[in-house]
Order: sequence, then structure tokens, then C-alpha cells
Amino acid sequence: MTRNESAVRTRRQFLTGVGVVGAAALAGCQSTGDSGSGDGLSGSIDIAGSSTVFPLATAMSEEFRAEHDGVDFNLQSTGTGGGFANHFCPGNTDFNNASRQIREQERQQCADNDVEPVELTVATDALTVIVNNDLDIDSITVEELATIWSAEEQPELWSDVNSDWPDEPLELYGPSDASGTYDYFIESVLHSGDEELSHRQDYSGTEQDRTIIQGVEGSQYAMGYMGFAYYSTNKDRVKALAIDNGDGEPVEPSLETARSGEYQPLSRPLFTYPAKSSLAEEHIAEFARFWVENSTSEEIVANDVGYVPLSEEAKQEQLDVLETAIEEAQS
Repeated sequence: MTRNESAVRTRRQFLTGVGVVGAAALAGCQSTGDSGSGDGLSGSIDIAGSSTVFPLATAMSEEFRAEHDGVDFNLQSTGTGGGFANHFCPGNTDFNNASRQIREQERQQCADNDVEPVELTVATDALTVIVNNDLDIDSITVEELATIWSAEEQPELWSDVNSDWPDEPLELYGPSDASGTYDYFIESVLHSGDEELSHRQDYSGTEQDRTIIQGVEGSQYAMGYMGFAYYSTNKDRVKALAIDNGDGEPVEPSLETARSGEYQPLSRPLFTYPAKSSLAEEHIAEFARFWVENSTSEEIVANDVGYVPLSEEAKQEQLDVLETAIEEAQS
């Protein structure tokens, strides 16, 4: 597949339809011989983890392959926790994408397998709460959101949460408990009040964001939550709720409100974690550099994917971390 042929299937189309990409799927455009770019880079790169970071990893891998077609990618959308536990920490992947920071028990699992994760911040996301287009609700408070999703409250009707809302059953869709988005939602919403609430389990949980979109689109009284990138490619299908963080002024999710810090408490950093030992391989080190160097790209990060790029200062901080890790891995 040529670069022009690949462009026919835009990244935005890709985000709406794909949940898992295997080595053969990324694309039929993969080279079977040495690098056609003539730079000598060749080999495979295995990436698992966050479904939220998945579209960004996909975009970066496509851009990298345009310059280094001897490098093949195997990308999986497994959820942050699922990626760490089942793929990265056992030593089976080179990168784990994450929509939260690695946990201590995950670091220990990695250490037990001689895997040393290198933390790199790659973008900012605006976690987005969505409802059906026909639901006559445009905003929600963090307290109401916590009530809806808490196991302790577990309301059955919209009107159980707010008497002005419909006397209709709540239908809930969201990420599974293997997802960093699930973990972040608990920390930012369910643990934001006076008590630490638990996430209710009587909802449709999935690692496929398109399934959340489909569920909410198909039911007038449904709600879900996901990363902004997936919502941004489906704005005609569902509605995003503005979030009132307690000051009576709801803020809509957008690149601008996430960048400015107005969209609280649902703005969050996104990460990728290369294994330090993998950085000893030149094609993997070069891809990691490429990703961080392009983390400031408005075209790739904001326009193509739908996240907030890093500032130049933040990018340099991440490059410094990465270069130190590469030097140690290759020495």
C-alpha cells in the first residue's frame, strides 16, 4: 500500500471503526523486505495498553512508517491495566500506553520480570461524558455524576438523581475495570467528595469505545464516558455534557478548555511507557524519539486525533527523560 493509498482511509475514519490492530492489519502496507527508506531501520514494535492512547499511537506509527517502511507495528487496545498486567510487565510488548500513571504493584510486576518502564507524557485528554442526542440535558454537576455512577447510591432512574430529569431508567455504558479511563473516573469523580465511592458494576463495560458510542446513540436515556478523541469523531451521533465542578458554571469538553485548565476535574495527562531494555534496539529508540518530538504537533495530536499537544517546554522535559533511558539502555 502506497502512502497515498493509505491516506484514503483517514485516521478519523480509523478511530470510529477499529479496536485492535495486529501486525498484519497495520497494514497490508507493511514491507516484507529491508527498509525501503534506505536508512537501515527495520524490525517490529509491539504496543499494548490504553484504548484512549491507542488512536494517538496509531497516528504516530503511521507517520513513522511513512519515513521508515522497514519497521512494522503490532498495536493492541487492551486497556491500561490489562496492558501492564498481561502484556508489558510480563515482557511481551515494547510499549504500554496508559491513561493514568503506572501503579506500584504494576511496577513490582515489571521488576519481577526485569522490565523497567520509562514514563513519558505524550498529550492531555478531556475525559468526556456523553448522552443520547434526544435527551434534554446539557450539563451535569460532578456530584450528580458521582451519584449516577456510585455503587453506594446506584440510582435506577434519572429523576432519582435530579427531580427535573426524566422519570426514566438510566442505561449506562463505560470502560471496563481494566481501563485507565475507569480508574481516572473513580479518582476524579467518585473520590472527589467527602467520601470515597465505589464504581457501580451494573453497567455495560467494554474496552471498545465504539461500543460505548453505539450504546448511547441507540438509547434515549443512556449515558457513557470515554476519551475526547472518540467523541470528537462522533459528535453527530451523541452529545457531550458540560461539567459543573461546583461553581455553577458548566464547562464543555474541548481542546481549548482542556488546554486552559478550565475543564475540571476531567482533564488528564496521557502516557506511554517504553521498556528500557527495548530502547537498546535502534528502531524502537527512534520511534520513541519520533513520538515525543511530535508530541507538540497540532496537526497530528490535535487535528488528526483530538488531544491537546504538549508545550515545547514539556516536550523537552520528556526528551531529556527518554535520551537518558536510551543512553543507559544502549551503553
